Order: sequence, then C-alpha cells, then structure tokens
Amino acid sequence: MISMLEMLMLRWRLREVMARKKMTNRELAQILGVHETSISRLKSSDTMPRIDGNTLERLCEALMCTPEDLLEYQPAAKELPS
Repeated sequence: MISMLEMLMLRWRLREVMARKKMTNRELAQILGVHETSISRLKSSDTMPRIDGNTLERLCEALMCTPEDLLEYQPAAKELPS
C-alpha cells in the first residue's frame, strides 16, 4: 500500500504576472539592468528560483506587485511506500 506525503512547494508565477502586466522580457530586463536571457531563465521556472531578497524586491517594484503575487504555496503530493 502507498501513502501520500503532502509537501509544501513554492510555485513561481513570474510568467503569469508579466503576462497580466503585458511586460516583455526585454522591457523587464531594461528596467532591472540585466540581460534578457536572465529574465527568460527566471520566467521559465515553475518553482521558485534561488534569488535574493534584493532581486525579489526589484522584480516587485518593476512589475508593481507584491511577493505574494509572484509566489504561491502549493502542496505537492509525493508517493511513499508504507
């Protein structure tokens, strides 16, 4: 028999927030002073990437949003043998 272990996972929603704000990778990259590929990498991730507080703050300022808009707690099920 297999039991389910609920784990907490952070879902990264940069792609959704950028779409809502109609902001391109190029526009966000210019505001933040980074290369477009950096934004592309951040945007393509479904789980929260390793970023520091300063980067999160700058993203929120550029997108006029809060960290809560960019992050969502989502339980992930993992099967374990019992």
